[in-house]
Amino acid sequence: MKTILLIEDYADNARLVMRTLKPYDYHVLHAVDGETGLLMAVEKKPDMILLDLGLPDVEGQTLISLIRNVPGLEQVPVIAVTAWPSDTARQMIKAYGCDGYISKPISPKAFPSQIAAYFDPENEE
Repeated sequence: MKTILLIEDYADNARLVMRTLKPYDYHVLHAVDGETGLLMAVEKKPDMILLDLGLPDVEGQTLISLIRNVPGLEQVPVIAVTAWPSDTARQMIKAYGCDGYISKPISPKAFPSQIAAYFDPENEE
């Protein structure tokens, strides 16, 4: 079972992600802010990190940099889940060092396959 760490401060978005992924073979951990997310990432060593870039306590770029400097997390996919417009998101995720992004609001139908594609890019739908 793959472990996904969701770092999202907005409770409704977090519930939607967790409810959407529940039927699939994922164990989803949730952190409500960047500081907690970093601590959980260090402790739990997730297989993927889903990150809201607009957290109230830590800027997305700073948090990604901190995550990338943790031994064992350097290669963990960090996926931005953002409401930024597509063009802005593409530019920012590249600058921030994310492995990709998924636009908010997420689509409950498409989201599980979007997540699966990051785990196995060769089977991307």
